[in-house]
Amino acid sequence: MDRTIRPLVIVAAFGASLVIGLLVVLWAMGGLRSVTAPAAIGGPFQLTDQSGQTVTDQSLKGRPTLIFFGYTHCPDVCPTTLFEMSEVLKAMGADADRVNAYFVSVDPERDDVGTIKSYLSSFDPHLKGLTGPPATVADVLREYRVYARKVPSKDGDYTMDHTALIYLMDRDGRFVSPFNLNRKPEEAATDLKRYL
Repeated sequence: MDRTIRPLVIVAAFGASLVIGLLVVLWAMGGLRSVTAPAAIGGPFQLTDQSGQTVTDQSLKGRPTLIFFGYTHCPDVCPTTLFEMSEVLKAMGADADRVNAYFVSVDPERDDVGTIKSYLSSFDPHLKGLTGPPATVADVLREYRVYARKVPSKDGDYTMDHTALIYLMDRDGRFVSPFNLNRKPEEAATDLKRYL
């Protein structure tokens, strides 16, 4: 083989093996599947709001929806996020009536309807809190790909480690993207109005 061609063949073979290796790793990690079929977020559910009314996945239809998963005993992230959501809803003015905003409990053992009603009284009245039997809530968490785990504390109580994203769903109840609250409420409100 020609001395000038041989290095090129070696480089080409090395490059091809890198590409094949990368494809095998992506396939093994599930990366190729997500390129062709994005992961579905959301699905059928039936929960109860703080007024005792049934809320289902059909309740999402016709309006953009913000969904935050948390719990009433949360010391910091949940109340901060709900306050920020409240500020966005306030900045929307009358258009806030055209948006669904849900707080879904990841701690149904402690978060019954009365507890959620009392907790949400500190936030915007458009926010609805949802809860249900533990098995039902577990199904919803799985459908929305929410991580939630009980973390025991030294005093015998517990906290919940959980996903802290806000899910933006479109008017058809389909997941759009995480909703960014790290901006002025007016900017977030303007963004949300695009989905009305």
